[in-house]
Amino acid sequence: MLSTMQNIISEETINIRYSDLDFDKSLKPFSLLNFFQDIASDNAERLGFGYSFIYPKNLMWVLLKYRIEFNEYPSDIQDLILRTQPRGCHKLFAYRNFELLSGDKILAKASSMWSLVNFNTMSIVNAENIIADNPYMNKFEQGENDLKYNKIPPLTDIMYSKEFEVRYNDIDVNRHANNGNYIVWALEPIDISFRKTHSLKNIDMVYKKEIKYGEHLISNVQILEENKTVHSLKNKETGEDLCLLCCEWTSVV
Repeated sequence: MLSTMQNIISEETINIRYSDLDFDKSLKPFSLLNFFQDIASDNAERLGFGYSFIYPKNLMWVLLKYRIEFNEYPSDIQDLILRTQPRGCHKLFAYRNFELLSGDKILAKASSMWSLVNFNTMSIVNAENIIADNPYMNKFEQGENDLKYNKIPPLTDIMYSKEFEVRYNDIDVNRHANNGNYIVWALEPIDISFRKTHSLKNIDMVYKKEIKYGEHLISNVQILEENKTVHSLKNKETGEDLCLLCCEWTSVV
């Protein structure tokens, strides 16, 4: 039994590999989201509401939202410290925060929202009821360190578009595309000249629908103003929204 609420926090030092870096030695957003997912999974398992607890109940954790704010985007850094802690449940939803540090400097903060979904029916179940007896997942109350999710504006003028097929390598243990792939698909259509001159400042992501192996999606992008882009990922066959994003960028030399 963990003795204090402080012990709900997990901390990990990450050694950044060349495969995690972009052309300018910046951390790939795909790698960052995978780091988030891995430490969240490990933390949930340690605290008793992870994979080994939910899988026998025919349930899976599904990510619904991210808000990520960068004080400084990670670039040319070999080691990062990543922290996470669950923030509690409220009815259908569970909440989790992250911090990304280099030494004592906080590079980024993130808040996320999750749900428990039944494997067979693909319907959301009441997370608060499922883990009501767990002492490390309290009832969620908004705190000063919880980031606020912004509404994502609709695309009114598609400026970039690209089609993708979900590969075998894209799927995860839940049998659908891993959530880290969505930011790859979302950012890929943007012209490389924009990516070379801009660094991510804030990200809002809303996951709407799963997509599975062999299916096709369309990634659409609009630049709203100099330093803001909006993105929509749609299932090509059904037209359903898969993921919506809004990114704020900082201009770099």
